[in-house]
Amino acid sequence: MAPKKKSARASATKKKPVARRPAKPAARQPAKASGQVKRQLVEAFQREHERTRKVLRALPADQSEMRPHPKAKTMRELAFMFVMEQSLLKRMLLGEPGSGMPPAPDRLDTIVELFDRGAGDLIAAIQRVPDSGFEDMVKFPTGPGPNGPTIGDWTKQAFAWFMLADQIHHRGQMSVYLRIAGGRVPAIYGPSGDEPWR
Repeated sequence: MAPKKKSARASATKKKPVARRPAKPAARQPAKASGQVKRQLVEAFQREHERTRKVLRALPADQSEMRPHPKAKTMRELAFMFVMEQSLLKRMLLGEPGSGMPPAPDRLDTIVELFDRGAGDLIAAIQRVPDSGFEDMVKFPTGPGPNGPTIGDWTKQAFAWFMLADQIHHRGQMSVYLRIAGGRVPAIYGPSGDEPWR
């Protein structure tokens, strides 16, 4: 069967291609409002510090050397990690040289005091970083490597959020220590068995 011919009317009404103007370049996204990154970090660290502080203050002092497994840190050693991470982040943000890893104090109450003091120092450090400085790079391990940890580049902003996430991770770990040690687990993001919402 022969193909149908287009009618003259259809041919006449067929639209001619219209020359299109080049598309406008996409509008640049406005830069983040001045101080937004800094404000978000300060608020997040202040909020999470209070939650971590509640857990640390609930630790039974007479159980400081308790460890739930031979490979695990003692309660005292784990508590000191919060202090060390605050100090590390402060140094990274301000470009200060490292000073090694001091031994954990013998007393849990001393560690909690250091954590409280370190929280204030860290907030002050965040506020000292200029807005543009949060995109500066720092070196820190990114994962395992053949001869030890692989060192990679982090923006100061990404590193700060990573360290806050690690604090939250270890706080959850500490809440398990606290339960095993017979302490009262405080409400953190929601009610706990010892602090129900009612």
